Amino acid sequence: MYLWIKALHLAAVVTWFAALFYLPRLYVYHAMARDKGETQAIDYFTVMERKLYRGIMTPSMIAVVVLGVALLFLSPAWLSQGWLHVKLLLVVVLIGYHHLCRRFLRQFAESRCTRSHVFFRVFNELPVLVLLAILFLAVLKPF
Repeated sequence: MYLWIKALHLAAVVTWFAALFYLPRLYVYHAMARDKGETQAIDYFTVMERKLYRGIMTPSMIAVVVLGVALLFLSPAWLSQGWLHVKLLLVVVLIGYHHLCRRFLRQFAESRCTRSHVFFRVFNELPVLVLLAILFLAVLKPF
């Protein structure tokens, strides 16, 4: 049972990260379209962003958390290891990032977002750093 839950957890992680990488990239294009006054493109990006956030990103985040908790329930000894504490902290950071994406989603939908496409290019790279840290922690278990 543990391996099935772990496999589903990893599938959810991959899906969540795909969305965490793609939504801010859409924000880059949305900001560029806004700056050019391309209203048709703006409407298109608004719909894509909403569907990605609600249909893929949020359900996969919920699956990651639920399945992760299930794994911890089945193997509570992991909770005594320091690397897991750091990993869980990074997951909390990702959940915060996820909710920050929702804030930008609402701002774009209401035509209130003033951030530049350059800001979103940098913002788009942040989950990559967290992903690398989580991967190294989970594989190497350094402490």
